[in-house]
Amino acid sequence: MTTTPASTFDEVQRAVADVEGWMTPGQARRLWTCARVVPSGGQIVEIGSFRGRSMIVLASAAEPGVAVVAIDPHAGNDRGPQEFEGYQDHAAQDHEVFNANLARAGVADRVRHVRKFSGEALADVPDPIDLLYIDGAHRFGPALDDIRRWSAKVRPGGDLLIHDSFSSIGVTAALVVSLFFGAEWRYLGRSESMTHYRREPLTAPERVRNGLRQVAQLPWFVRNVVIKALILAKLGPLTRAFGHDPATWPH
Repeated sequence: MTTTPASTFDEVQRAVADVEGWMTPGQARRLWTCARVVPSGGQIVEIGSFRGRSMIVLASAAEPGVAVVAIDPHAGNDRGPQEFEGYQDHAAQDHEVFNANLARAGVADRVRHVRKFSGEALADVPDPIDLLYIDGAHRFGPALDDIRRWSAKVRPGGDLLIHDSFSSIGVTAALVVSLFFGAEWRYLGRSESMTHYRREPLTAPERVRNGLRQVAQLPWFVRNVVIKALILAKLGPLTRAFGHDPATWPH
């Protein structure tokens, strides 16, 4: 059993290999890289921790003195693909497994878990946030609420990472409304469905370029929607035509 946090990316990859969740190696690398540069005294916040896969990466990468906060009600809702409601019987188990996974990875004492819905937890997290990772509710309304209300707490120059961008219809629509042509969030790119933004003021021409860079990702979004539709229609093998592994959900 691991009791010392991973000190390298390769070590953390091994630490999360058996932890249930949706995170590719490229996404884990981006989380790790962003968390490593948060200075002592800074703060990392994750919305939507599920069973701890991404939180282990963030907490392992964080320097001593960095506050690390996980926000997840573990209420049996928004657990994963097509698991929006009706999983209350899984809530207690999710919470227990989350704690056990963090302890096994040696980061339980680094993480403060706020067991609330994100909309109810704003007052539990002081400003500012240096790194905000959103992997919460994927429906349009809650996703937009998370982006707008929580990104306001990120310091200038801080990072915002959002999972299931250009993959979930709700999350993508929320990005279009809130970030595509906004004045303060520069789009830095993506790792599969994880987008990366930095809080920086943008001039009018920069806003246009910033928005067009994100618009350019929409064909990939359409591809993912088609893949999901085929999987739900029990036509998973056809997703190979899009270069997708039919055994997995696009993320």
